[in-house]
Amino acid sequence: MQQKPLAFRMRPRTIEEVAGQQHLVGEGKIIARMVKAKQLTSMILYGPPGIGKTSIASAIAGSTKYAFRTLNAVTNNKKDMEIVAAEAKMSGKVILLLDEVHRLDKAKQDFLLPYLENGMIVLIGATTSNPYHAINPAIRSRCQIFELKPLTPNEVTQTLVRALEDEERGYGRLKVDITEDALQHFAQGSGGDVRSSLNALELAILSSDPDENNVIHVDVQTAEECLQKKSIAADKDGDAHYDVLSGFQKSIRGSDVNAALHYLGRLIEAGDLVSISRRLIVIAYEDIGLANPQAGARTLAAIETAERLGFPEARIPLANAVIELCLSPKSNSAILAIDAALSDIQRGITGDVPDHLKDAHYKGAKELGRGIGYKYPHDYENGWVPQQYLPDRIKNKQYYLPKKTGKFEQALASVYEKLTRKN
Repeated sequence: MQQKPLAFRMRPRTIEEVAGQQHLVGEGKIIARMVKAKQLTSMILYGPPGIGKTSIASAIAGSTKYAFRTLNAVTNNKKDMEIVAAEAKMSGKVILLLDEVHRLDKAKQDFLLPYLENGMIVLIGATTSNPYHAINPAIRSRCQIFELKPLTPNEVTQTLVRALEDEERGYGRLKVDITEDALQHFAQGSGGDVRSSLNALELAILSSDPDENNVIHVDVQTAEECLQKKSIAADKDGDAHYDVLSGFQKSIRGSDVNAALHYLGRLIEAGDLVSISRRLIVIAYEDIGLANPQAGARTLAAIETAERLGFPEARIPLANAVIELCLSPKSNSAILAIDAALSDIQRGITGDVPDHLKDAHYKGAKELGRGIGYKYPHDYENGWVPQQYLPDRIKNKQYYLPKKTGKFEQALASVYEKLTRKN
């Protein structure tokens, strides 16, 4: 019988063995509390591939000793779900991991809903799509939604070391000599995808011939070949990759085209399209912002093109985006504005919504959706009428402080100043 892949064998058996996701499974966190109290609720786990959605589901099952079944919303049919439901009736409760839950069709959904309602099936839906957009509201309303985060290089390293030392499930019975550079490359080059790291490690071990002392040697060159990504300079804590990403963003923010292209080249050599894409989108809205709002849409288009092309051609649209962002006027007024508003809210500086803005349905107002005393802007010339919108406590607050580094925000600032004076 063929042995199952290392990534499958190393799936955590309990919550304590889960790598990363400590905001959910750490001591005192929500999923850990649910498991400890044995009060499970259906949930949807979403995030990039290979970061632990299936692992958390199997760990929950292992920690609670409930029956655990895995289905796919696309490839498994209603009959497969009926088998799980029958088992739930006999045993009282079954944990069902449903992969690609966003692809669940109406017939399967209608069948599952009663079992979710009575708690006989605890659904753990896994998806890489945003559940608030991709999952049917009927399923979503019956589930807690938890976002999983990519694992850090240190968290991936811990899993790799465990696989190398585990004699039962990993390669602890073999003599494996792996260099620190190789281990760090497996941990960093996967972009937080622990499954990819484990698969590459297994390939490196199985494809390497032992020496005369029966020792298998894995160096960084072997790691590069097995992960199909070139190694970048790394230190023990894996900070070098993040230093490059930081230098990349700060070079664009500082309008240094040559430095930005240099750091882009290093990230391309590392094959890290995921980090490049995420950082570029953040830059377009955080650092360029309202000074050049079309840069965001064009950056997203460049990223989508790069993803379709793949490397090496992906470098072309990425370079276009980087050069435009570097040479664009810069404004961080939007992020400063929302952060200022959030800061007040988090400190309890809020207040009641003014009466004339409150929902009118329960007040008996004749005009649908209009609070008593509300002035409907469209009834006035130029579509604007002076009235208070903020709560009394903060009615004079100004969160948005426009910058005039680009023509678009200059125009916004002009309108904003006029409206502010009228108020």
